[in-house]
Amino acid sequence: MSGVAFDPARFAQKPVLGIIRGVTETQLHGVLQAVVRSGVEFVELTLNTPDAISLLKAADREFSDSLCLGAGTVLSVRDAEMATAAGARFLVSPTAQPEVARFCREQGLHHFPGAFTPTEIENAWNAGACMVKVFPASVLGPGYFREIKGPFNDIRLMAVGGVRASNVRDYFEKGASAVAVGASVFSQQRMESGDHAAIQHDLAEILIEVTAFLNKNK
Repeated sequence: MSGVAFDPARFAQKPVLGIIRGVTETQLHGVLQAVVRSGVEFVELTLNTPDAISLLKAADREFSDSLCLGAGTVLSVRDAEMATAAGARFLVSPTAQPEVARFCREQGLHHFPGAFTPTEIENAWNAGACMVKVFPASVLGPGYFREIKGPFNDIRLMAVGGVRASNVRDYFEKGASAVAVGASVFSQQRMESGDHAAIQHDLAEILIEVTAFLNKNK
């Protein structure tokens, strides 16, 4: 498979993931171009987007040399198979599905399963997660990450839900290893109106804050 493979070391340098849901074929190019211009290099297209597989194939054809493309909302092995065949280089799930985790281990794919409670987080990690997606992170805030990292210091956590430039450093300070941003940046209104400048601006702001934190804590 050509294009940008998922490199954990590279993601550690730029640990910001864009979540695109509900984009259409006519909107796709402009939205992904905004991601490229922001400096963010990792993005997922959710499979509950209409025609998601076709969109993923189109994104792979045009942007696989500049973006590492993944599939989100992966709920089954069938989803995983179709997504990887379409060009997805990593998979993201809202929950920890054992069958999907097994598929990813067998295929050597990086998987980001969703979890919330300490038990769910530990189980997802032990099943082979590259990183555990804590969602919705906004419910308990950055402080929850500090508490989870107490007993589970080795588990890598990604904050998803309510992440903004104004609070992203706090999530990293409390123990997050990455963040993901979705509707707050990739809103339906912005994608429909073609407000790519706003998408680019918000992503770049978040990436700047994250990079500043990482450089300060080297």
